[in-house]
Amino acid sequence: MTNTEIVKKLVGNIQPAGDAHIDEERFKNLEAMCELVEDLVEEIDNVINYNREAEQNSIVKARKYADDFLQINLGRFD
Repeated sequence: MTNTEIVKKLVGNIQPAGDAHIDEERFKNLEAMCELVEDLVEEIDNVINYNREAEQNSIVKARKYADDFLQINLGRFD
């Protein structure tokens, strides 16, 4: 089972069904998923921010990967 599959199983379905009773629960799931994504993006951003001055190759590699991910996948530019 992948991390994504685990998270989806834990959070629950986020797709609206067009039924108010079902969609109320799914909206709560959507809010939880968005909060999780926000927290995860912050964790990735911290790799960049906490290691700006580091010169060790492994840290530079991680910082660059995190920065590229945020720019390419989320359109974030500093």
